[in-house]
Amino acid sequence: MDFRRLRMEVAKFGTVGGFAYVVDVGVFNLLRFGDFSPIADKPITAKIVSSVIATFVAYAGNRYWTFSHREARSHAESLPVFFGLNAIGMGIAAVCLGISHYVLGFTSPTADNIAANIVGTGFGTLFRFWAYRRYVFTDQPRG
Repeated sequence: MDFRRLRMEVAKFGTVGGFAYVVDVGVFNLLRFGDFSPIADKPITAKIVSSVIATFVAYAGNRYWTFSHREARSHAESLPVFFGLNAIGMGIAAVCLGISHYVLGFTSPTADNIAANIVGTGFGTLFRFWAYRRYVFTDQPRG
């Protein structure tokens, strides 16, 4: 295993993920707590919408920068796999939010953000890094 390449992938993945995270958290908070949001009372729906938007950002960054040195399937093949894996990651965040909000009764903006955007996103990110390397961007370096 080439640890230098792995370190670079982790650093780039973290940078792309950080940018997508800002998009995710920003959209989530606009939808959840914005004055004119039609889904302000639906935290899970807000999280799903924000995650989908952030997924497009993450796909572009990871395909064209993080894993640009690896072979990738065509867009027609890789995009559905990427979104499927992100759906699992999004599900991890939604479950964390659902448990916190509906089971434990922590419904404040701070509690929703911690559950969805720190705990859920943290666990989802670990899953995504492993899954992208395994299923979307193959182990074969380009040229």
